Amino acid sequence: MEFVDERTIDQKKTHTVIVMMTDAFLSNWGRAEGGPSYAGWACEPEKAGEVESKIRARPDARRVRIVNGNYRPPSGLGHCHIYMDKVISCNIL
Repeated sequence: MEFVDERTIDQKKTHTVIVMMTDAFLSNWGRAEGGPSYAGWACEPEKAGEVESKIRARPDARRVRIVNGNYRPPSGLGHCHIYMDKVISCNIL
């Protein structure tokens, strides 16, 4: 499992919640060839509900869930990328 976490050490102390989804479009090809593609947005705990609502509105989002900031995907094939919550408001929706 390829794992990328964009948070800095300081951001890991403040952005302690991750809203995770399984990406229906990117799973099983590209970097996730043969496995799932997970995308997660790190946020401050008080913003988790807002971020979750935005992620649930995405057509590619499956299995949306809120996880602890220390989340690690299961081993095996696939790709997991943790983004910062600012990406939600600026670029993806």
